[in-house]
Amino acid sequence: MKNINPTTTKAWEKLTKNYNDTKHLHLKSLFNSNPSRKEKFTINFNDFEFNFSNNRITEDTLNYLLELANEVDLKGAIKAYFSGEKINVTENRAVLHTALRNQNNQEIVVDGINVMPEVKETLLKMEAFTNKVVSGTWKGYTNKTITDVVNIGIGGSDLGPDMVVESLKYYKNNLNVHFVSNIDGDHVQEIIKHLNPETTLFVIVSKTFTTQETLTNSTTIKNWFLEKATEKDVAKHFVAVSTNLKNVREFGIDSENIFPMWDWVGGRFSLWSTVGLSISLAVGFKNFKELLIGAFEMDEHFKNTPFEKNAPVLASLIGIWYTNFYKSESEVILPYTQYLTKLAPYLQQAIMESNGKSVDRNGNQVAYQTGNIIWGSTGTNSQHAFMQLLHQGTKLIPADFIGFKNSLYGNKEHHKKLMANFYAQIQALAEGKTKEEAHLDLKTQGKMDEIETLLPYKVFEGNKPSTSILINKLTPKTLGSLIAFYEHKIFVQGVIWNIYSYDQFGVELGKELAHKNLTKL
Repeated sequence: MKNINPTTTKAWEKLTKNYNDTKHLHLKSLFNSNPSRKEKFTINFNDFEFNFSNNRITEDTLNYLLELANEVDLKGAIKAYFSGEKINVTENRAVLHTALRNQNNQEIVVDGINVMPEVKETLLKMEAFTNKVVSGTWKGYTNKTITDVVNIGIGGSDLGPDMVVESLKYYKNNLNVHFVSNIDGDHVQEIIKHLNPETTLFVIVSKTFTTQETLTNSTTIKNWFLEKATEKDVAKHFVAVSTNLKNVREFGIDSENIFPMWDWVGGRFSLWSTVGLSISLAVGFKNFKELLIGAFEMDEHFKNTPFEKNAPVLASLIGIWYTNFYKSESEVILPYTQYLTKLAPYLQQAIMESNGKSVDRNGNQVAYQTGNIIWGSTGTNSQHAFMQLLHQGTKLIPADFIGFKNSLYGNKEHHKKLMANFYAQIQALAEGKTKEEAHLDLKTQGKMDEIETLLPYKVFEGNKPSTSILINKLTPKTLGSLIAFYEHKIFVQGVIWNIYSYDQFGVELGKELAHKNLTKL
């Protein structure tokens, strides 16, 4: 990968001028001057429609952003990303979560070894294990079938699987899946207090099997389990996802119940691996496979589509436009489905832990903004919470609206009202309400005596940018594509900002100090 300071490129200079020339343009005037604007700035991919037309960009803006991508050699970076090159230089690792969902027979080589045979073998092991537990073939120590599964992990070993299990709740099977992450003892007690040790399976997810939170929670749960069971019963109720075979065996877990991980998979991108075992157990392996296929199809789109028609690339470039030229500091994620209630917290880690960096790939302090603060909530809940700030506040906050053409239970009356709000918010943010329109509204409402007082408060500036992602239906496959879309957006922005997206040294200092404080406490 070429280590290029983006601000030194010719495209950056053009973008700076373009920003100064266009920053006062209103989205209403952009639409009025170009009746085909929506079609021009919309990309269709499988069951997705990515509409970028409600962003404060012109065709020139987009062309200069594409020039920027070419100047920093994004094409070469994408090739390195997918081929197994060690682009995570600071940790001397490849970045290959895409290999976990690879659906073709192409070799992917790391350190001279094709990793695909082991990936496929591990998937077969996950499938066999999942089928045993779901079907009831796998028995607990009193010969009862498993009814509950508890995933014990933190960070990427928790947020990703938890988000997907919640998102695919409609597709759940007979198993109830729970998540323990926080080292807060109240959290673990609330989870286990209603569980039966005879019918519960625990999945401990820790690459190193040394993570303090995960091991503390695992030990507490094991001690709770041993109040009624014996050490030899641990093998029937505890499995592990880890690379540290020695520590896992010492914990009492049978070697056959250890699922491997690889150092070329970062934690926050690991739900596609054996870290997703709880997903597979929650919705069945067939649906887990559909999740992988959806991600793979987005991978292929990202890898092979020209940048001007490439959804993750355009989303990334438009994000750069707001962060570095409009000086926007945050992005809001607004899924119009309650199933995606945990998407924003998941993306907080994926995005903020990846691109929250202030040193570039040359080892220099950056003199421009990187990363974004990610936040959000679902559907109309957000409209009754924080949307006031987006509409009439002083901050420019680009929004991603994620909507679905069809609901899962098919309640058309509810869904029509939900989607009416989806479109209304996008329209209101873009168009706003002029002083004349507000005056007419107040007059129509018979508030003639209050017009002078109320008028300033009834005006909406509009010109607030958003991207809409409209999907046919929430399925394991479309969810896989959606997650992969955001993963590639992270990658592209990291390339352009000239930072290393796949290390997370910022996580470590607090851990080190916590260990020191533990001794004092």
